Amino acid sequence: MTGAAAHAVEPRGTAASPPPVAAAAAAPAAAGPCEPVRKAGPVTMEHVLLALHETEAEREARIRDMFGFFDTSGRGQLDYAQIEAGLAAMQVPAECKYARELLRACDRDRDGRVGYEDFRRYMDDKELELYRIFQAIDVEHNGCILPEELWDALVKAGIEIDDEELARFVEHVDKDNNGIITFEEWRDFLMLYPNEATIENIYHHWERVFLVDIGEQAAIPEGLSKHVSASKYLIAGGIAGAASRTATAPLDRLKVIMQVQTTRTTVTHAVKDIFIRGGLRGFFRGNGLNVVKVAPESAIRFYAYETLKEYIMKSKGENKSAVGASERLVAGGLAGAVAQTAIYPIDLVKTRLQTFSCESGKVPSLGALSRDIWKHEGPRAFYRGLVPSLLGIVPYAGIDLAVYETLKDASRTYIIKDSEPGPLVQLGCGTVSGALGATCVYPLQVIRTRLQAQRGNSGAAYKGMSDVFWRTLKHEGVSGFYKGILPNLLKVVPAASITYMVYEAMKKNLSLD
Repeated sequence: MTGAAAHAVEPRGTAASPPPVAAAAAAPAAAGPCEPVRKAGPVTMEHVLLALHETEAEREARIRDMFGFFDTSGRGQLDYAQIEAGLAAMQVPAECKYARELLRACDRDRDGRVGYEDFRRYMDDKELELYRIFQAIDVEHNGCILPEELWDALVKAGIEIDDEELARFVEHVDKDNNGIITFEEWRDFLMLYPNEATIENIYHHWERVFLVDIGEQAAIPEGLSKHVSASKYLIAGGIAGAASRTATAPLDRLKVIMQVQTTRTTVTHAVKDIFIRGGLRGFFRGNGLNVVKVAPESAIRFYAYETLKEYIMKSKGENKSAVGASERLVAGGLAGAVAQTAIYPIDLVKTRLQTFSCESGKVPSLGALSRDIWKHEGPRAFYRGLVPSLLGIVPYAGIDLAVYETLKDASRTYIIKDSEPGPLVQLGCGTVSGALGATCVYPLQVIRTRLQAQRGNSGAAYKGMSDVFWRTLKHEGVSGFYKGILPNLLKVVPAASITYMVYEAMKKNLSLD
């Protein structure tokens, strides 16, 4: 048994009482069809055969049948495409996407093909692993998992689960609907799950399969709707975002300075101007606010997305719980709009701070700058430029998602040949799709920044989004809408790479892998 699995099922001592459904189901289940395996010693395949009521020949035939189910061509070898097609035929939601992991778990010699012997060894190892965790959860050792035992193991693993969710979990695994989980049902549920079978991983797997959680391109981590580790994911994401924004802060400042310039300017001229006025520190002006807004923006987006997703699922009815790509796009876009609106005043103050200019070179404090905006322009000034900002969210997300999926499919065809793209390929696809999405909505960014930077009570102040558009087009031409796009694109690759690397490192440090 793994350390994590063993930890998950230690006696909980004074932990909270189980939900009513677990307590109610425990009594009748205890006298039900549970059949404990009466065999001492370390777990062996003999224990598994006894728990499954199978002979070696029957088990061999079952495994060959399963291999044949995937091997539709009859070649005696499985590749990624066959495994993916087999999982699809078993109605495993596409969002789970663990065909690549399953191929890797079975493919001992790493040649991209899985023969029967490889598949058989995987099945042996997996059934032994699943029996160990099954026995660890079955603390009464009566040969089945009762709802209260499952709840107890989840709580010890740090997973919050309510009465309704526990009932859904048991119902999903319990195929004969008798209120308990036998080892055969447990094995059937997890046999093709390629990752380590800890109670935490098993919960995440159920959550993804049953709730059809969000896909990999969403800005919110998957499988967090009910999990107490959500705060850890937010911490990891917050630190990754802060590191990424700090590392690319000079490019962000350069972009903003160029966006607000109504006269002809170049990158070299803007760099010299920033350095002369503020030295090296000048390139990081406003970065503190940029970092501060990471956590609340992520938290608000996360909560809004989960709320909207739940509403969509309920509106579709109980039998239509799968959230499709278009619905994820709408929910993600609306969640982004809610988060953007909530933190927008911070963004506006950041832009004012970055574009503040005076002869003495002295920069006002955040408090003084905020009070000045409130006093002379009113509270509505904190939301100048919000409309173009919101208008760009859904188109950006749509372009980003469409290009990402197109590039990922192309990589399967031309680069990795029928394998699932790895982290580096996904990072490359995400970088290109993000850059293209940002370029398409960049004119809206320029309009937003100009509205943010200009005092609303000045004589030459823009009257609104359309005024910015026509004045920019008249005096600067189409190129005026793309000022600062070079530093904006230059920061895409390092920003994505740093975010990815720091996020993965934080997940390991916070034991989220």
